[in-house]
Amino acid sequence: MHDEPGDGVASKVGPERPAPEFSPGVTRYALGLLVVVYVFNFVDRSILSILQDSIKAEFGLTDGQLGWLQGIAFAFLYSTLGLPIARYADRGVRRSIIAMAVFAWSGMTVLTGFARGFVELFLARVGVGIGEAGCSPPAHSLISDLFQPERRATALAVYSLGIPIGSAIGTFAGGWIDQLFDWRTAFIVVGLPGLLLALLVRFTLREPTRGYWDPPAEPREEAGDRESALDVIRFLAGLRSFRHLAFAGSLHAFYGYGAGAFIPSFFRRLHDFGEQTGELGTWLAAIGITTGALGTFMGGWMSDRAARRDTRWYAWLPATATAIGVPFAFLFYLWPDGREALAIYALPAVLSGMYLGPTFAMTQALVPPQMRAVASAVLLFMLNMIGLGLGPLCVGTVSDLLEPRFGIESIRWALLGVVVTCASWSVLHYMLAARTLRSDLLLKNSESRSDPGSD
Repeated sequence: MHDEPGDGVASKVGPERPAPEFSPGVTRYALGLLVVVYVFNFVDRSILSILQDSIKAEFGLTDGQLGWLQGIAFAFLYSTLGLPIARYADRGVRRSIIAMAVFAWSGMTVLTGFARGFVELFLARVGVGIGEAGCSPPAHSLISDLFQPERRATALAVYSLGIPIGSAIGTFAGGWIDQLFDWRTAFIVVGLPGLLLALLVRFTLREPTRGYWDPPAEPREEAGDRESALDVIRFLAGLRSFRHLAFAGSLHAFYGYGAGAFIPSFFRRLHDFGEQTGELGTWLAAIGITTGALGTFMGGWMSDRAARRDTRWYAWLPATATAIGVPFAFLFYLWPDGREALAIYALPAVLSGMYLGPTFAMTQALVPPQMRAVASAVLLFMLNMIGLGLGPLCVGTVSDLLEPRFGIESIRWALLGVVVTCASWSVLHYMLAARTLRSDLLLKNSESRSDPGSD
């Protein structure tokens, strides 16, 4: 495996490469368990979208209030607490942090089912966000120590399969439980199993050596005590490629979360699904768990292989996939028949997840090992504050503003406008990231070898 000179991603092959710390079986189990954790993360996070019209009817909420529940209520503390938790993860036991996080968000999901109004719903979603803040930064750091640099994008893409699979299970289970029972039962049923998963993580997940695959010259544990979170932020801010990657990913998350929050409502209002939440959840789950999962995996797998020739493919591939998806957004949102529109949705679902593996992998590659959990938290802070926090809120607010003119069609035009605008903008920043990616990787390698404790 050979990179272009100066790429600095997959160049550490040769006699100095250590033997794997764990057997292949242990490594695969660890990755598989982390995928299950991320699946539960997104089941509990995404189930609200299929239930929100039932909640809206019971409490008399507006689309803007639904946007607050799907966005800021979850994202604000999820994003802000991610940084101090990640800072601790760069020094502490990562499996314990993940286990406590699973227990916390699962318990708060159960409590959501007992909410008696908007305020209690809001507070319960805040609690889910607080719990889930402890998931991905330590998980990304663990995966980076389990897998060689040239396999990280694939491994992180496999981990990211939790997004489409968890979202699929959430819409499927939530839709049918809501149709057969009620929305409160749905939250309780999906939250309870996570309490047991927390114990499984704590007592069966192995903790790898921090920075295991990095050069021996880099201090591993000691350096983690010498950089503050602010040092890591400054280091990342000095990398032009990271700035563009992070903003491109944030725009992608903005329209992705915004659309994901309201696509079930789009079909229920405009395509005669109405109270048939079970059927709608089944369709959306089938798409997410097949084409959505395929695209998420292919993004990491294809970028790892293309980057052997040129590391800039870690930015070019998500740019290309996003650009191809724009014309299909017009077809999907404007198509008159609901079930045919679902069939059209299958292709953009493949393309929409292809940015995850490359973006996460490059964030890990651009920093020394003792910065990785915080670097992941910085990226996730941007993705979630801009994307998850504001995306659903924007779509819901635009829908409310357009409703006097377009009636129930307002949700269609709100979704189409946000998706097309932000996807096109995201492509621009991925292409700009590619321009300095190789030089920034070279800077990271020279910094970590000369003084890992410096900015």
